[in-house]
Amino acid sequence: MEEIELFLDEAKELMQKAVDHTAAELLKIRAGKAMPNMLDGVMVMYYGTPTPINQVSSVTTPDARTLAIKPFERNLISEIEKGIINSDLGLAPQNNGETIMLTIPSLTEERRINLVKQSKQECESGKISIRSVRKDTNESLRKLQKDGAAEDAIKRAEDQVQKLTDNYSAKIDELLVKKEADIMKV
Repeated sequence: MEEIELFLDEAKELMQKAVDHTAAELLKIRAGKAMPNMLDGVMVMYYGTPTPINQVSSVTTPDARTLAIKPFERNLISEIEKGIINSDLGLAPQNNGETIMLTIPSLTEERRINLVKQSKQECESGKISIRSVRKDTNESLRKLQKDGAAEDAIKRAEDQVQKLTDNYSAKIDELLVKKEADIMKV
């Protein structure tokens, strides 16, 4: 019975990680508002080493449509600009010698629809991860049954795994509803 509880706890932990990862990926999808975490995936060459932009500069939002990036070292401005240009953000950096300003364009209806599609894809990936955890856990439970565990205990555990799957899939659905509303809000 202890082994069954361990499998269930592990499944719960892995499913929560899938939800957390999906939430983090959804944060990267910009909804027309300037947010410092939009730049989380941008890498800058810092003394020959790719380094996240937020480790070599401070990123602030002076207003809802602007990001201000102030490097900790002035000589990094050109590297930060290169990093932003090479990223898939599609933003044009403006450099005044001390800071880099990024203006976030307002979203067109077509772009909003594409962002919603992208959000749905991220959420589906999260659900696939959850279902994969369910499959792996159920396989482990069946191995336990072959090794002599009680059939009814295994059946109850499989039912619990299904409830966990439904619960965590619903959490991802909630994330999608919120993100979709955020994107479509003009």
